[in-house]
Amino acid sequence: MATVNLRSFRQLVRHNKRRMKSWLTRLEKNVPKGIQRYSAEADKVAWAKTDCLDCANCCKTMSPTYTKEDIRRISAHLGMTEKAYREKWLYKDKTGDWMNVKQPCQFLDLKTNKCDIYAVRPRDCAGFPHHNKKMGADYMHMYKQNIEYCPATYRLVETMMEKSAAGEF
Repeated sequence: MATVNLRSFRQLVRHNKRRMKSWLTRLEKNVPKGIQRYSAEADKVAWAKTDCLDCANCCKTMSPTYTKEDIRRISAHLGMTEKAYREKWLYKDKTGDWMNVKQPCQFLDLKTNKCDIYAVRPRDCAGFPHHNKKMGADYMHMYKQNIEYCPATYRLVETMMEKSAAGEF
């Protein structure tokens, strides 16, 4: 498994983001038959080359969206009231979603890249980078966004673009 160099990753994204997003947009408008099979294969390739504990870029640069259930579960785990937890760690964004007040995430141990509340982490974190969502019109926006934050998503899309260019789908 390759080590994730976040500086190199950011340069790759900067160089290829427009091309990848454009490809995803074209794919979104004309979803090929069997796309889920190809994305599942590309997902396996991506995860074979990616170790989240080597990266943690999502925790360093993004905030999950907290559900009411997330807030209840995490605050209970921390021995806080829900109100005290929200006041200390969260804010409501312009859409009304609860988000972290700071980045990197307050629960990320920067020495180990491990989550201090992993067992009770937000649902959004547990599902990230959401590769289980079908690659199609309903969720393509997540792939477009996450290529900038997640090396596994970047590699998934890169692999699919290579297979598409080779005429494999």
